[in-house]
Amino acid sequence: MTNYTITINEDKYTVGQEELDSIDAIPTGPRNYHVLKDNRAFNVAVTKTDFPNKTMTLEVNGNSYDLRIGDEYDELVEKMGLLQSMTHKINSIKAPMPGLILNIMATVGQEVVAGTPLVVLSAMKMENIITSPGEGIVKQIDVAINDAVEKGQLIIEME
Repeated sequence: MTNYTITINEDKYTVGQEELDSIDAIPTGPRNYHVLKDNRAFNVAVTKTDFPNKTMTLEVNGNSYDLRIGDEYDELVEKMGLLQSMTHKINSIKAPMPGLILNIMATVGQEVVAGTPLVVLSAMKMENIITSPGEGIVKQIDVAINDAVEKGQLIIEME
């Protein structure tokens, strides 16, 4: 996928680093435009808009293009790296409370992500499913079914 930054400042258009001197756009319908650029004609239709997610889809001469809409604040947030998803690597899973291991759902070598069920721990007559708080690979399982565990005891080692 090729990404272009299109900047619109009053009647000046910039695509990437190239400033476009003359673009004539004439509306031909509520979501359709006839565009002239360098003596070439383009039929442009806005086929989809999703302003809450800042996206839109344009069809130019029959070809569809997905666009991300942003302003100078969106660019600043992106440059600061605040849009990158953060993954939380984990090293170990410990018992959150004393109890009895009823079931082990993880296997050695299994890749897990946040929310993956790992073990069932019975504590105070309740069954608690212990899930992974982040991502990793199960390196070793340090308990067996029917083992009693103490709070903070290592249950699973991750890598």
